[in-house]
Amino acid sequence: MSVTHLDNLDKIVSLSKARGFIFQSSDIYGGLGAVYDYGPLGAELKRNIQQEWWKSMTQLHDNIVGLDAAIFMHPRTWEASGHVEGFNDPMIDDKQSNKRYRADMLIEQHILKLREKGKKDKADEIQHLLDTTGTRKGICEDLYEIIMDEEIRAPESGAFDWTEVRQFNLMFKTHYGATSSGEDDAIYLRPETAQGIFVNYKNVMDTARVQVPFGIAQIGKAFRNEVVARQFVFRMREFEQMEMQYFVEPGTDQDEYEKWLEARLNWHKKMGVRESNLRTSPHPPDKLAHYARAAADIQYKYPIGWQEVEGIHNRTDFDLSRHQEYSGKKMEYYDQQKQERYIPYVIETSVGLDRTTLMILCDAYREEEVDGDTRTVLKMNPKLAPTKIGIFPLIKKDKLQNLAKKIEADLRDEFNVLYDESGSIGKRYRRQDEAGTPFCVTVDFDGVESDGEDTVTIRYRDDMTQDRIPAAKVGDFVRDKMKNWSPED
Repeated sequence: MSVTHLDNLDKIVSLSKARGFIFQSSDIYGGLGAVYDYGPLGAELKRNIQQEWWKSMTQLHDNIVGLDAAIFMHPRTWEASGHVEGFNDPMIDDKQSNKRYRADMLIEQHILKLREKGKKDKADEIQHLLDTTGTRKGICEDLYEIIMDEEIRAPESGAFDWTEVRQFNLMFKTHYGATSSGEDDAIYLRPETAQGIFVNYKNVMDTARVQVPFGIAQIGKAFRNEVVARQFVFRMREFEQMEMQYFVEPGTDQDEYEKWLEARLNWHKKMGVRESNLRTSPHPPDKLAHYARAAADIQYKYPIGWQEVEGIHNRTDFDLSRHQEYSGKKMEYYDQQKQERYIPYVIETSVGLDRTTLMILCDAYREEEVDGDTRTVLKMNPKLAPTKIGIFPLIKKDKLQNLAKKIEADLRDEFNVLYDESGSIGKRYRRQDEAGTPFCVTVDFDGVESDGEDTVTIRYRDDMTQDRIPAAKVGDFVRDKMKNWSPED
């Protein structure tokens, strides 16, 4: 049997729409750019990923607690965090099409094309200019000069008719209150979930009776006015983050950073992602964010190349110190054993839920040649599968339907199951293969007319083998198989 892994993101986009994983938002009106809705299967998959992350962070750690902070926060929050002043992208407009592009990404695409044409020396020269923007004039001026000198044209219109490069803040701004209208009432949709944790650090410490080191975990929506939003759900304007901020004693921060980097990489492997498609990529010292002492990305090999799915950062005491400065409230921790006060350092683990969902879909995707036909199948971890068990009467006969319905009722309390009696059994198998359903139970006359207890056949998604087992043992059988599942190469 020949197997083909995913080599094109368009296949996932097509499958996601056809099977109800992910839809374009407001599709009947032509869609809304870089905003997506999760369909019935997608909502289940996303929720299963959330539950596995939440369990790994809170239930399996006695010093990490949960939080659900509001999306709206006091505007001073974003001044303290640096988002009002520094959360900007350098943008340039094509005058012909009125499309807006990130200037640095236009140049990166130009460099990539030069490399594809074998012009390595020229590409290296421009890459150096890009890496040193801001050292000759300003960042915007340097980027504009590169675009002009290289005569980089707009991707869509092909025109060479640009505005100057300008900085645009990526936060969505709105107004707070029914009668608000001026800048004094401006408020932002949060661009990240971390600040909700930092401003609640004292509240959690005082009420949860935790001691350093301890962590606060949160899953929530964030919003960024990305102009260059593309590549399906990889980069969106409305997205969901799963973050944990771990508060540690200064001096222990680097050891904790290394521990969490390893732990988070192992979590992705445990979710069934193939090890060959995962890697860590430390940030070089000159590329660190202003708040970071150390940082690394956990990257996945998407069809669009190696891209970040999670970031691990040593944020030092930057955030708590800034909030102490801007709020006037003490953010110090008193260590009773050492009888000293300090502002804790923070180790951040931040994983994109949408990117993780896309990673699971991409890694699970297979096209297999089976008896001259192509089978599309999602070989994902059964714990994450939207539907765990498909239940099929072989044909529409009362005797078969009654037993199938009884099995469905017995399993539904524990598993997400699907009863299906339409179409040939082969077509039903194929539908569930594309949905990632790991087990299919078929009720046939051999099982209900046999002497003794009723039996059924159970089919495994990954290798299509089948076993005949007692109908009353399906739950036990599935539980055991799920526990012992391991990913294929």
